Amino acid sequence: MTDVLLIWPPHVPSYFNAGHHSPLYMVAGHLRRRPGAGRVDTCEAGTLSMNWKGVGDLLYQGRYDVVAVMNDFDAVDGLARFAEYVRVLSPQSKLITFGRLSSLNPGYFRRFDLDAVVQSGDYECGVAHYVNSLAESGPEIVPVAGLPGVALRHGENWLEPGGHGDRLDPEEWSLPDVDEIPYQDYDRFYAKDEHKFCGIPFRRELVVPAARGCPVGCEFCEVPEIFGLRERRMSVDAVIDYIRDSYARHPFEYVAFYAPTFTLDRRWVRELCERFIEGPVSPQWKCATTIHHLGEELVALMGRAGCVRISVGLETLEPEGQGGLPRNKRIEEERFRTLARWCAAAGVELNAFVIVGLPGTSVEGTARTVEFARSLGARIRPTMYTPFHEMTGDMTTHQVARFNRQLISGEPVEPPAGADGSGRRPEADARYAFLFGREDRLTSVHERIPQRAPR
Repeated sequence: MTDVLLIWPPHVPSYFNAGHHSPLYMVAGHLRRRPGAGRVDTCEAGTLSMNWKGVGDLLYQGRYDVVAVMNDFDAVDGLARFAEYVRVLSPQSKLITFGRLSSLNPGYFRRFDLDAVVQSGDYECGVAHYVNSLAESGPEIVPVAGLPGVALRHGENWLEPGGHGDRLDPEEWSLPDVDEIPYQDYDRFYAKDEHKFCGIPFRRELVVPAARGCPVGCEFCEVPEIFGLRERRMSVDAVIDYIRDSYARHPFEYVAFYAPTFTLDRRWVRELCERFIEGPVSPQWKCATTIHHLGEELVALMGRAGCVRISVGLETLEPEGQGGLPRNKRIEEERFRTLARWCAAAGVELNAFVIVGLPGTSVEGTARTVEFARSLGARIRPTMYTPFHEMTGDMTTHQVARFNRQLISGEPVEPPAGADGSGRRPEADARYAFLFGREDRLTSVHERIPQRAPR
């Protein structure tokens, strides 16, 4: 019996998307299904509701065999401190990390006091391979051959993975257990729409991880590299069952479908919408997709089926900036205007992702893109261009943290003084204004979603 703690270490999130946190609970569910599984606990110490004393209590009293740390661009700031707490307060624990950042830049994690790093494949598979190897061989034995997708520390060296990590079919996914997720903390993150987080303020969100993988292939997106170009999607029946069960256990008020390109499979979406329309499971919901994978008839059907927000990757309307985008992501003004008209007719809020600093674009062009989208009633969610492919394993923590889609990556940590001596450079300052300037256009989409419980 191997006891496991899955944890986000304490940190201040630069951005919050509950869907990004769902793997913590899916890995936990997967481990609990193993034959002879021991205790599997979860802890989100990155939702600003836990301190280092609480983390120490958990480690000291838990006596876990394995501590699995979920990583991301935000959580690296406290990783070294967290590892020290584990080594001091729970020295018998083996320490493994998994997540988006280790899948994109695994070499970076070899500087930390870790025993293993999941660097490819589905997170569940990597963590389970490591836990199984300890259960079979004991904590002091390192396998002669590497594990699929997992790098192992061996003394001062690292044993490379034994091939690419495994991927699960959707039927094998363990969906998050809603009883262990700190929704009250999530609610607080989403309450301020001016932060442009993905959730809807004043309403409780149920995340449904409906699909993994995406064939669109945007070079600034991590999904294809981590989860593959082939999409894997849950069945409509499984989605309906999960929503029904979750709504019966907690006062959720809308569903957020966590899928890279939700309408990639239009037949699947039509079936889901028809099931929502006929009931009895008929939630309000939102999704993200591409403009290319939408049509007037489909948007109208989605609106009738309870969809209240569609998010699309607008990226840029500047022709000079579209050359590096996949062909089906190169959008003209009239095409976006048409989509806005479809959404308005269907009673759906249109949310447009805009990339600031995309190669070939200008500050003036980005401003035109934003203002055009806003003139059509769209909500704007800007992010900084982030070339993940430029990350290297020898980068410092400060350099890696700049790939969080908010700061300009590749800039020196201490920028030189500008012409006015302020330290700000006009071009960079103008870009940051899109992300951090005052926001006075807040969503009202929550007014379309009935409340099930007082806040």
